Amino acid sequence: MRHPLLASLLRSFFSERNCRTFRGSVTLGALSISCGRFSYSTSTLESTQFKGTRIVCGDQLYDSARLSDLNILIAKVSSGSSEDEIFWSLTRDEACVAIHASHVLVEQLLHRFKDDWKSALGVFRWAETHPSFDHAPEAYNFIVDILGKTRQFGKMRELVDEMWKKNLVTLKTLAKLMRRFAGAHQWEDVMRTFDEFGTFGLRKSTESMNLLLDTLCKGTVDEAHWTILEMKGHGFHPCVISYSTIIHSYCQFSNYNKVYELLDEMEAQGCLPNIVSHTTIMCWLTKSEQFEEAVQIAERVRLRGCKTDTLFYNALIHALGRAGRLREATEVFTVEMPKNCITPNTSTYNTMIAMFCHCGHMQKALYFLKDLEESPFCEPDPQTFYPLLKLCFRFGKTDNCLKDLLDDMTNKHHLSLDISSLHT
Repeated sequence: MRHPLLASLLRSFFSERNCRTFRGSVTLGALSISCGRFSYSTSTLESTQFKGTRIVCGDQLYDSARLSDLNILIAKVSSGSSEDEIFWSLTRDEACVAIHASHVLVEQLLHRFKDDWKSALGVFRWAETHPSFDHAPEAYNFIVDILGKTRQFGKMRELVDEMWKKNLVTLKTLAKLMRRFAGAHQWEDVMRTFDEFGTFGLRKSTESMNLLLDTLCKGTVDEAHWTILEMKGHGFHPCVISYSTIIHSYCQFSNYNKVYELLDEMEAQGCLPNIVSHTTIMCWLTKSEQFEEAVQIAERVRLRGCKTDTLFYNALIHALGRAGRLREATEVFTVEMPKNCITPNTSTYNTMIAMFCHCGHMQKALYFLKDLEESPFCEPDPQTFYPLLKLCFRFGKTDNCLKDLLDDMTNKHHLSLDISSLHT
């Protein structure tokens, strides 16, 4: 029997735009296909034209000869069983024993069971039983992350010790350990892992220190700041990334006094803050409704001759708009950005349009919409139109103005309308 919905989904999934296929043939077993918010599942799909096919879709590589193997293994994994029971059930099943383990298959299985550590560890151990098969370092890191995410820290450490014996521990491995410990607020384990870098044959460096800072900042920013002092004591020189990581965390806690202290400390150390650091501070100050302070950050950038970019100007225009300084925001867009050879993007235009709509200036907002439509560098997106549509309802202009906007949005720019966004 033909399945119309499945046929439609397959045409979309294997479209020429997204996929490349290589000739051959295989039979697909139970298969679940998702498309956007919709999914379709069947266990009776037979005799397809994709036999022995290798398919590349986006960044994912699928070998359809392994799809049936994947489904067989998934079907044999009993939910709720222990990892040992899953392992033994797979190794004693004739169909599973006949399956050849591969790195692609293991990756697909781990992804399938990324929220079920018992099943993930069971299939991981099953794959190890195959002759001439060794797990790739990426698979080890994947299972380490799964165990950490599900708070199986004892098993996670055992696996890392196993990796160490095989000389597979990398900075990425320990990064996963530290971040999972941090997620459980086990800060002592975070620090102990960092102290063990040498044990695992890794050298402490500015890069590894930045990793520690980033991890600590997810919980105790003062400890992270202290770590910078430790870096100096061990001969490491904190870089802009080191300081910017802590600045971002202090901003999250609205501790701007510490932020300014760090900026001064950076300059005293000859480690000048870059435009990313300043933009981060400006965004957080605006979010905290400290608009004048946000604008002062821009003055600091100008005085120090720091090279600017589009994201910086987007943040500045937003801060000026929230401060009610529309004329200055417009001058930044029309004068300062061209003068510094900075090209506006869609977000820049959206910020200008939203700013004027917020203040009830429909004609000025429409002017920037037209300018965006004529721009050779960017084009409107749904967020461009939402402030304009809301302003139409606010002013009661639900006739021609609203109709023209909706017509431009759907027919001219082929954008969809999310009604829920009009209520935010």
